[in-house]
Amino acid sequence: MVDRNMQDFYGRLGRINRAHDSGGGFEAEGALGMSYYNARRKPARRPGILGPVVLVMMTVIAIKATVLASIGPERYEERIAALRAGSSVEQAGAWVLQADPLTAVIAGRLRTALF
Repeated sequence: MVDRNMQDFYGRLGRINRAHDSGGGFEAEGALGMSYYNARRKPARRPGILGPVVLVMMTVIAIKATVLASIGPERYEERIAALRAGSSVEQAGAWVLQADPLTAVIAGRLRTALF
């Protein structure tokens, strides 16, 4: 025979255990419980897109500066000119890889440091 009171009791125990497992539970008056620590916790920050974009831009500039320092500005411009004469994808690559002032400064410092 099934005892309904025992089923209700074990069901309530299961709900209480699930609440305790998830961090909830009874908090006595004046005790430092989960609500105290959750209120002090810093809100979660959403990851922004700015960090990865800046990282990719810095990496591209570093690669451009390294190539410019290793092959020299004349050969670099020849290669960029060859890209400009290509398809639209190659022209976009030429626009990204063109030697901007920051790349030239970094390449000059790399060239003096390496050679």
